[in-house]
Amino acid sequence: MGSPGERIRPLMLRHALLITGGPAPRNVGVLPKADLVIAADEGFDNARSLGIHVDLLVGDLDSASPGAADQAPAVERHPVDKDETDLELALAAALNAGMTSVTVVGTIGGRVDHALGNLLVVAADRWAGIRIDLRIDGTRAWVVRDRVEIRGTVDDLVSLLAIGGQATGVTTTGLAWPLSDSVLDPGAGLGLSNRMADPTATVEVASGVVIVFMSTTKGP
Repeated sequence: MGSPGERIRPLMLRHALLITGGPAPRNVGVLPKADLVIAADEGFDNARSLGIHVDLLVGDLDSASPGAADQAPAVERHPVDKDETDLELALAAALNAGMTSVTVVGTIGGRVDHALGNLLVVAADRWAGIRIDLRIDGTRAWVVRDRVEIRGTVDDLVSLLAIGGQATGVTTTGLAWPLSDSVLDPGAGLGLSNRMADPTATVEVASGVVIVFMSTTKGP
């Protein structure tokens, strides 16, 4: 405990933007400001196509364009024969840099196994100390272990998926079909295809991990 009159320093929140590889993301909208921008391998080229300056390039660089390593301000290069994906390595770099939250920018296009694998990666217990949200083309998503507040438009589509096991104590507000202390099982349809009933909604989770997806019903 500090001495009397000592000012308590507020917790410094630091946010990272993480651009993944694969096809270039579409319709990502306005991205949040970041203290650190990390590109996962080919994500360096995707960042450039989005007009985003990269601070750190991470990965085995087997898919980034020739010369990417020379153009990046900092490079964390790993061998091709590795046990972690480039996304895992980039998240680890964010964690090691003291980031407290990360926005992952990616796409559902390209290889289905990569897209599904990335969703499972961000929900892993290893990243429980970081708040993670995602921009997947025109869809926003949040990894929820406790509570999240989402803002959108009435009738935007919202789905809740339990990842890695059962999620309990799932309670929502602001959705057309609310949940109250509910249980979500992986592979079950209970949390699918809900919609925003108000411009703001909340999702609370007592135990487990839920990914919340929100996509607009409006055209481009």
